[in-house]
Amino acid sequence: MAITDWPENERPRERLLAHGPGALSDAELLAIFLRVGVKGASAVDLARTLLGRFGSLNRLFAASAAEFAAIPGMGHAKYAQLQAVLELGRRALREELAAGDALGSPRAVRDWLRLTLAALPHEVFMVLLLDARNRLLAAEELFRGTLTRTSVHPREVVKLALAHNAASVVLAHNHPSGVAEPSQTDEALTQTLKQALALVDVRLIDHFIVAGAAEPVSFAEKGLI
Repeated sequence: MAITDWPENERPRERLLAHGPGALSDAELLAIFLRVGVKGASAVDLARTLLGRFGSLNRLFAASAAEFAAIPGMGHAKYAQLQAVLELGRRALREELAAGDALGSPRAVRDWLRLTLAALPHEVFMVLLLDARNRLLAAEELFRGTLTRTSVHPREVVKLALAHNAASVVLAHNHPSGVAEPSQTDEALTQTLKQALALVDVRLIDHFIVAGAAEPVSFAEKGLI
């Protein structure tokens, strides 16, 4: 049955307008994005198929164009639209971090990191550079691959901070395994970078680990900074 044949108070778009997006399931929100279904399946049915195929929203967002287009009813146009929506979300959050106090908006920091790193299939190490008022100056990817104490060079982090005249930095990396807990290597690397940055009077504020849909883990909140 097409969604237009459903009772009005059960249609995803009407429910969103009446109750807000938080009242909808993942499948219903995705159905609003898809707009139409395919023969024999509504947009909600198609959304459930996508979520079942990829297992989660994060994995859906990380899918390649070929993987996405392989689902009946999908194609490269829909894939491009989905990626555009995700990038708009990242840019809106980045604008918020650049315009105000990043430390005063911890939710915006976490949301931006999740949108940027959570769906990646490989490990990435990033540095967020802040000015004296804690506004975001830049966010740079410094390393891609398995994280070790030797793979992320303190001199590169220090050089980057000095190049942007940063007063402080926030570090972040992802765990594609889905386990957000810091490893001993993560802790040792954080202390090494903290000491190197202190030599040039740049403060290390926090280090986040992002893993799938879980809440990013803060080293500062765990007392590890």
